[in-house]
Amino acid sequence: QVQVVDSGGGLVRAGGSLRLSCAASGRTLRTYVMGWFRQAPGKEREFVCVISGSGDSTRYADSVKGRFSISRDIAKNSVYLQMNSLKPEDTAVYYCAVRMTWSSITNWRTYDYWGQGTQVTVSS
Repeated sequence: QVQVVDSGGGLVRAGGSLRLSCAASGRTLRTYVMGWFRQAPGKEREFVCVISGSGDSTRYADSVKGRFSISRDIAKNSVYLQMNSLKPEDTAVYYCAVRMTWSSITNWRTYDYWGQGTQVTVSS
């Protein structure tokens, strides 16, 4: 069993930055794929970015490319999402998620474990 805890959300003005953290416990993250998703009110959950178990591979949604950066610290069993140049449309609950393999990585329905979510609000 894997427990996932995400944190770091908050209120920030447009153009500002936030760093989200995701800590997993129960097993080593070394072989796990870790992704970030977000869900705004009234909208479906959407893919934000993902990182492979080794950290060698990443993928980003077009809407966040060049602004967001995902990284991981295997020793700490943690993944981070650095969000820069935030926009009001980035406002959502952000979720960290874990899956075993690098396939269907942008489909939230294929992830096995989820954090509780952390609210990010960007004011204009």
